[in-house]
Formats: sequence, C-alpha cells, structure tokens
Amino acid sequence: MVSPVAGGEVPEGKRDAVVACAIYVDGVRLPGDWSPADAVAEVRARGDGFVWVGMFQPDEDRIRDVADAFGLHELAVEDAVHAHQRPKLDRYDDNLFMVLKTLRFVEHESPTTANEIVESGEIMVFLGRDYVVTVRHGHHSELGDVRRQLEAAPHLLAAGPAMVLHEIADRVVDGYREVVEAFGGDVDLVETAVFAPRSEIGVEQMYLVKREIMELRRAVMPLAAPLRKLSEGACGPLVPDEVRSYFRNVDDHLTAAAERVVAFDELLTTLVDATLAKVSLQQNNDMRRISAWVAIIAVPTLVVGVYGMNFDHMPELRWHYGYPLVLSVTLGVCLVLYRLFKRNRWL
Repeated sequence: MVSPVAGGEVPEGKRDAVVACAIYVDGVRLPGDWSPADAVAEVRARGDGFVWVGMFQPDEDRIRDVADAFGLHELAVEDAVHAHQRPKLDRYDDNLFMVLKTLRFVEHESPTTANEIVESGEIMVFLGRDYVVTVRHGHHSELGDVRRQLEAAPHLLAAGPAMVLHEIADRVVDGYREVVEAFGGDVDLVETAVFAPRSEIGVEQMYLVKREIMELRRAVMPLAAPLRKLSEGACGPLVPDEVRSYFRNVDDHLTAAAERVVAFDELLTTLVDATLAKVSLQQNNDMRRISAWVAIIAVPTLVVGVYGMNFDHMPELRWHYGYPLVLSVTLGVCLVLYRLFKRNRWL
C-alpha cells in the first residue's frame, strides 16, 4: 500500500515517486491507503468512481508500474519521464495526455540585475474514463491545494476525472496571470530606465528581460490549442458536456494572459531597439569628442613637426621673440578650435 502524502509534497528521503493515491466515489474520498494497482482494481470492481494518482519526478521504472496498472501509452509515458515538453494535448485510444508548463515569479531587486525572473516547471496529466494520473516536474508545481480544494467540493469531484484536469489547468493559468501581473511591474521599470536621462542600462540587460518574456511565451501561447479542444468537445466522452463550459472559462483567462504577454514582447522589442539607438548615439557622441580633441592636438603637433626639421635657413628661426610667438599662436589656435567645438556641442 502507498500512503498518501498530505499537500502533495515529497518528504525528504522518500524514494517512492507516488505522493498521493486516492479513490473518489460520488465526489467523496474513500478511506484507506491504496497502491495504484489496488485502487484501479477497486474502482473497476465497483464500476463507479475514479482514481487520482499524484507523482513527483518519477523515474522510468516507477512510472512503468503505474503505466501498466492503468494501461498508459508508452509514448506518453516516455514524455512524462523526460519532461521538457511543450504544452500539448494528445489522444491515445481511450485516454488523453496533456502537458502544461507551470510558471513562478522569482523575487528580485531589479529586472536589470536579476539572473532569473521566471522559473518554469511541468505538469503532465493522463486522463481516462476512471482515472487521472498527474506527474509533476518542478518544486513549485505542487497540487496538494488543488486536491484539498476539490475534496472540499464533492459536487465538483462527482463530475469525474475531467473536473480534476480542469482544476489543474485553472490553477496553472491563474499562475500565468499572477506572473504576468508581477512581470508588468518589471517591464515598467525597464521602460523607465531606458528613457531616463543618462541611464546606464545595457543591451545585455535588455536581452535578459527579453529572454524571460520568451519563457512566458513558450508556456502560455501553445496551451491555447489544447484548451480549445477540451472546450469544443473534441475529446469525446472523456470530457463531459457539463465540464466543457469550465474549460471555456479557463480558455478566456488564458487569452487575457496571452494578450498581455504579446504586448510585453512587442514593448520589449521596441525598448531593445531604443536601447540600441541610444548606444549608437552615445558612440557617435564619443567619436565626435575624440575627433575634436584630435583636431586640437593636431595644431601643436603640426607646429612642432615643422620646427623640428632642423633646417639651417628657416623663417624667424633665430628671431629673439620667435619661440614665445609660436607658442602663443599655437595656443590661440587651439583655444579657437576648442570654443568652436564647444559651441557645436562636440565637446
């Protein structure tokens, strides 16, 4: 027997990847500890209810045991073990396999100095007529709260495994909205820094924020198609009609989050272009300053070069006031050039 773990957390030193296994009949959890094989056998013997198995980062051997008990497709099982999948919804005979990417906003002092702003994880869901198996990757993707919330609302659990999938999708999308909301403050700070006078924000810092936006896009945008399939009845009896309307609501929330992510992406692209323009302008100003100083220094260099040729017969070479006159004229020309460049804002 596998002892359920409260909250869906994996205790230290516990090797079993199955963190929770429960049977629900008419929305009520049956008492007792169950292994996945015993639980599915009990449900099918009753002809009523469903099993919910929660797993955390299982290895190939452990998930094979669960896959054999529920008849999961080997391709989906392989994806669940290795993770790093894009959001998708696959149908294999009489079960569904859905991948959702979870996001968590990483607290930081400034978006221009943080090494990471968004942390991602994954939740894989196997959905059948009388079971739902969840596989989590990432410590911030726990589902203990979802399980407790559903157990407190038996009328929802009575709708079957599809309702569990809905609650998981709803929790994930709510996480997107929270991350997007927090990210909006960072984007405002970046925008202020880019257009602030004498700001020191660099292109590298801008690309870091841009990279985090792409992390958001990879999680949010591909999920739209799977949710639409779930809400439009493309999954047959596995998603009853009374549950489809719930998925439409999640799809609406995802659309709102996706629109903000697209807006952030476009704004960051504009800010990157503005930053590059500022860098180019700064380089042009530096080149003008360098050119101005080179022109000023060229005057004494020319004079010294001419009088350093050591010819015997040169004008004013032996004149008593020649040296101070040359210095005065040289200094005067340099001052004139300096004032000219200063007035034209080259210096």
